[in-house]
Amino acid sequence: MDRNTVEKRVRELNDLLNDYGHAYYVLDRPIVPDSVYDQHMQELLSIEAEHPDLIFPDSPTQRVGGEILAGFSKVVHEFPMLSLSNVFNEEDIRDFDRRVQAGAGHSITYICELKIDGLAVSLKYENGRFIQGSTRGDGTIGEEITANLKTIRAIPLKLTEPITIEVRGEAYMPKKTFMKLNEARDENGEEPFANPRNAAAGSLRQLDPKIAASRNLSVFIYGIGGDGSAYGQDSHSDSLDYLASLGFETNKQSKRCKTIDEVIDFIESWQARRQDLDYEIDGIVIKVDGYEDQEQLGFTAKSPRWATAYKFPAEEVHTKLLDIELSVGRTGVVTPTAILEPVRVAGTTVARASLHNEDLIREKDIRIGDAVIIRKAGDIIPEVVSVLVEQRTGDEMPYHMPDNCPVCDSELIRIEGEVALRCVNPQCPAQMKEALIHFVSRNAMNIEGIGERVVDQLYTSGLVHDVADLYCLTKEQLLSLERMGEKSATNLLTAIEASKANSLEKLLFGLGIRHVGEKAAHILSEEFSTMDEIAKADAEKLTSIHEIGEKVADAVITFFNNEDVLEVLAKLKSYGVNMDYKGRTRQEIPTEGPFAGKTVVLTGKLTILTRNEAKEQIEALGGKVSGSVSKKTDLVIAGEEAGSKLVKAQELGITVWNETELVDALGEKE
Repeated sequence: MDRNTVEKRVRELNDLLNDYGHAYYVLDRPIVPDSVYDQHMQELLSIEAEHPDLIFPDSPTQRVGGEILAGFSKVVHEFPMLSLSNVFNEEDIRDFDRRVQAGAGHSITYICELKIDGLAVSLKYENGRFIQGSTRGDGTIGEEITANLKTIRAIPLKLTEPITIEVRGEAYMPKKTFMKLNEARDENGEEPFANPRNAAAGSLRQLDPKIAASRNLSVFIYGIGGDGSAYGQDSHSDSLDYLASLGFETNKQSKRCKTIDEVIDFIESWQARRQDLDYEIDGIVIKVDGYEDQEQLGFTAKSPRWATAYKFPAEEVHTKLLDIELSVGRTGVVTPTAILEPVRVAGTTVARASLHNEDLIREKDIRIGDAVIIRKAGDIIPEVVSVLVEQRTGDEMPYHMPDNCPVCDSELIRIEGEVALRCVNPQCPAQMKEALIHFVSRNAMNIEGIGERVVDQLYTSGLVHDVADLYCLTKEQLLSLERMGEKSATNLLTAIEASKANSLEKLLFGLGIRHVGEKAAHILSEEFSTMDEIAKADAEKLTSIHEIGEKVADAVITFFNNEDVLEVLAKLKSYGVNMDYKGRTRQEIPTEGPFAGKTVVLTGKLTILTRNEAKEQIEALGGKVSGSVSKKTDLVIAGEEAGSKLVKAQELGITVWNETELVDALGEKE
C-alpha cells in the first residue's frame, strides 16, 4: 500500500477502536466481540511498528503509558478551579438557599450531583483532540499529567466534534480496584493506601505512566472551563448533556430540583445508599442550574456564591484519650491537642485530635483517661465529639491549661473577646519557627526546599532568628544541616534568591500580620503599591478602603508600629527583597475609555486576536470580561459563528461589536 492508503487505514482503525472503547468503558454497552477489538488492535500495532511516524496522539495504543517522565511541569489554568463552600446539615442548606434566592431575586432551579471522592483534573482539547491534562493544584496552577491521564480509557482522545474546549472532571479509583490494589500492596509488604482518593491521586502523580495504566482509574466529567455558555448552553444541566454528546463520561445520577426540599430529599436518598455505588462519594454538590443566574450571583474571593457542597456526616469511632499536649502557633495562640489510642477513622489511622481551646475542654468535660468519641470534621480533621461519661472509672484526671507558655515560660494572656490563650512574647521560639514556616509557604514567598524539619534545624542551630536571616544563608551553613546535600543546598539558595523578586502581596502575606490573609494582602498592595506606604497608612486611610475593616486596620497599624518589625523590614530591603507591588494599582486602573467599568462578553471565533489577548487588553483598560450574557452586560464582542450569546444580546438590546470594532477601540489606548 502507498503511504496515503496506510495513513487512511491508521486513522480508520483509530476511530474504530476509540468508538469501541467508548462503548465498552463509558457507555457499558459493547458493540463488538473482544475478538474483533483485538484483531483491529493487532493490525494497528503492526502498522505503527512499521510506520512509527503514523502514531497519532489519539491512537488507542498510546493509553498504555510511554517513557518515564522526568518530572511534572506547571500548568496555569485559563479558568481558575475554585473550591466550593461546604454545608453540613439541613439548616446550612436552607441558609444557602435563602442567600441564593435573595441574590437572584426569583425562584431558582438547582442541579444536584454526586460529589465524587477523587482527584480534580482539567482536560484541554484542541480541534477535538486531547492535548493536555493537569491536576487542580492550588486552583490557579496545577501539574501537567497528560501522559498519565491518557491511560484512563473513560477520557476520549478524540471528541465527536472538532472543537477547542477545556473541561473539568474528577478522576477516581473504583472500590473493587482499590481493594485489589491494597491486597497486592499488603502481600508485597508495602503500606496500603488510606482510601480510594489517595490511591487515585498517588496513581496519577507517578512519573511512570505504566503504573497509572495498571491502576484501572476512571473519570467523571462535570463541567466546562468558565461555563458552557460559550458553547451555546444556557444551563449546567444542558452542558452535562452536551459533554456526554462529545464523548465524555458524565455521572448520570444528577438531578434538577425546583425546590430546596427536593434537594434535601435527593441528599437523604443518596446518603442512605451511597454504599451501593462502585465508587466513593463524600457528599452532594448543589449548583444553581441557569448560567444567567450564576452570573448574577457571582463569586466570593474563594468560591462561587451559586454552588456549595453538602458533606455527609463523618464516621464516628470510640477510643481513649491518653494525654493532652500543647503547641504554640505563629500568632502565639496555645492550642491543646488530644493524644489518642490510635484508631482507624474514615480510612486513616488517627492518634491526635485538636481540642481547640480551654473553653471546649471545659464545656465537654474532657479528662485525661476518658473514653471518647472522635470523628473527622469534613472527613479530614480529627476532632473529639464527646466523652463517654458512663465508662469513667474514677481514675480520669481533669485538665487545666497552664499559666505560662510551654515553650518560653512567658505568662499567657487572654485577649478580650477571644477564647484562646496567647503567648505574647515576640521572641518565643515556637512562634518564631511557625512564622518562618508560614513565610516560606507556597502562598507566601514560596521558597521550595524549606520544610518544617529544615526550619527547625535552621532555628535550633542559630543560623536563622527571623525571616530576614534566610537571605544571608551560605552554602557552607546549609551543608552543615543534617540530610542536606550539595544539590539540595544549591537548589534552596536558588529558591531563596528567586523569592526576592516576588510581588509585594506575597511578602505582605508572608509576614504573618494578624487578620491579613491573602486577599487582604493583595488589596493593600493594590491600594498602596509599596511597603513604605502601607507602613505609613493611618486608620482613616485604611478603613476608607471598602474591603478593609477596623480589625484589619488595627492589626496593620499595630504591626508596623513594632520596632522589631521595622528592623526586619530594613534587613529584608538591604538584602534586595522587593517591596513594591508588580501588578496594576487601583490608581492605575482606567476610569475613562471605551471599556472602563464595563462588563464585556466575548463570543464566537476571533481571528485577529486570541480570546486571551482580547481578555487581557480589555481588562487592562478597566473592563471586566464575563462568560455569559445578562442584563448586567454592557457590551458583546461577536466573532465568527457567534451563537446563542449574540442572539440573547440582541434580545436584551445590548450593544454588539464585531472584532474589527474591538481592535479599533483597543487601538485608542496607544
